[in-house]
Amino acid sequence: IALSLAVEGGPVAPGLTVWATDASADALAVAEENLAELAGMDPVAAGRVLLSEGRWFDALPPEVAGTVDLLVSNPPYVAASDFPALDPTVRDWEPRRALVAAPGSSGVGGMADIEAVIVGAPRWLRPSGVLVVEIDPSQGAAALDVARRAGFGRSRTRRDLAGRIRMVVARR
Repeated sequence: IALSLAVEGGPVAPGLTVWATDASADALAVAEENLAELAGMDPVAAGRVLLSEGRWFDALPPEVAGTVDLLVSNPPYVAASDFPALDPTVRDWEPRRALVAAPGSSGVGGMADIEAVIVGAPRWLRPSGVLVVEIDPSQGAAALDVARRAGFGRSRTRRDLAGRIRMVVARR
């Protein structure tokens, strides 16, 4: 996601900086390999990306708070009960922790990390900033409720190309 934003966003936002964060050192190692490959094709876009290890916003330096225009997250959102039914190519390739999250405060499965991102986002976003979080279709109502409680007055779900609810887009 971060590399795509760096490539596609650069022409419309010349001063663009993209922070790519992950709690997994292994995931960041893969991102580093992908970033090196991008640098060979588009060094300007690659130069826009900063990688940082840490859980959610802990990976960002404090001076970034209140300056983010767009926050995009693909957190773990699969309920533990749904994990066995995942496509084996996903289930057997990705680490379980990258996919499965605990239930949220409302009891909806897989919502804990979605909630962490939504609740933490206001501190980091500019007043005009936008939050986009990938979700499971069954989590739409719960995610919208969390967004509204976190101060996002303009929140809605959006559908993917297959017509399924797959994200929450939130603005203050």
